[in-house]
Amino acid sequence: QVQLVESGGGLVQSGGSLRLSCVTSGIAFHIYAMGWYRQAPGKQRELVAQISRGGNTIYADSVKGRFEVSRDNAKNTVYLQMNSLKPEDTAVYFCRTEGVRHTWGQGTQVTVSS
Repeated sequence: QVQLVESGGGLVQSGGSLRLSCVTSGIAFHIYAMGWYRQAPGKQRELVAQISRGGNTIYADSVKGRFEVSRDNAKNTVYLQMNSLKPEDTAVYFCRTEGVRHTWGQGTQVTVSS
C-alpha cells in the first residue's frame, strides 16, 4: 500500500547537478524518516542520505558536502539535491520510508559522465 515514485534522474556531466524527487503515498509521511539509497551494478545498495521527521540529516561520507536531502511534508515528498556530481555517483537511486516495510520502487537512474 506504500508507494514511492522516484524521479529526476538523468545524464549529467561531471560537476553537474540533479535534483531527485520521491513522492510518497499510503503513509503518514510527516511522521517518518526518509532515506535515499543508491545501487550501482555489481555493488550493494547503500544509504546515501537520510532525513528525520524533524529535519535532522545524515549523509554517507562519499556525498557529504555535495548532496542535500530535504522534505516537504505538505507535498509528501522528499528531495535529494546532488551537486558536484562525479562518475562514481552513477547508480539507480531509491527512496525508502524508514521503519516501514515496503517494496522498493523503480528508482531513478543517475548517470554521470566524465
